[in-house]
Amino acid sequence: MTELVHLEVEDSIATVRLDRPKMNVLNSELIAGIRAAAEEASRRPDVAAVILYGGEKVFAAGADIKEMQPMSYAEALVHGSRLHSAFDAVAAIPKPTIAAITGYALGGGCELALACDFRVAAEDAQLGQPEILLGVIPGAGGTQRLPRLIGPAKAKDLIFSGRFVPAEEALAIGLVDEVVPAAEVYAAARRRMARYVGGASIALRAAKEAVDRGLETDLATGLQIERALFTGLFATEDRARGMTSFMENGPGKAEFEGR
Repeated sequence: MTELVHLEVEDSIATVRLDRPKMNVLNSELIAGIRAAAEEASRRPDVAAVILYGGEKVFAAGADIKEMQPMSYAEALVHGSRLHSAFDAVAAIPKPTIAAITGYALGGGCELALACDFRVAAEDAQLGQPEILLGVIPGAGGTQRLPRLIGPAKAKDLIFSGRFVPAEEALAIGLVDEVVPAAEVYAAARRRMARYVGGASIALRAAKEAVDRGLETDLATGLQIERALFTGLFATEDRARGMTSFMENGPGKAEFEGR
């Protein structure tokens, strides 16, 4: 962790807070902090769900162009690898994750939000992939995660044009899942994540893995992944608890222990 990223846990919900005034521009130190926070949230047993949050004013306004502008090809290779590693660590968190978006989520900021399972945005938020305006393309997952989320044509529109997308349009095309007043973004993210606290954490992990790995392959292979994960859950105490509780008390009353 670094001074630019903080991880706090309350009621089993971890908040990964970006803290690089004024715009949470993604420099090397901030990127390293994101990776460290994602890895810590992944391994901590007291964390059931994770919120990525940039604060009340801005999520993340993109890459640090001042840092990137003088980079050589070799330096860009190293930087790009570190960036991918950090955002892949967020995507690999084996728990539900949500980006709480205020202000701007642009370029790398948008790609960071795309690495989460869900996104809630302020009414005045703007998202986008403006890298084309710098003579480059998204380099932290935008060309891959964005079309998987909203479809190739809509993704190409955003990537080719570099335009900013207002929150209501982002909701309409599936780029975000909920739009709320700016003052309610963090609270809305906590409400969404609270539903997973006390849930069947091993099954949630398996469900996330099945969906994410399945998207990377063909249907037949995806079904094999699902079958393996499904049957594997029969070795867990949570599965026994859940089915016994259903038989004795009806649905939705089981108390899980993550074993």
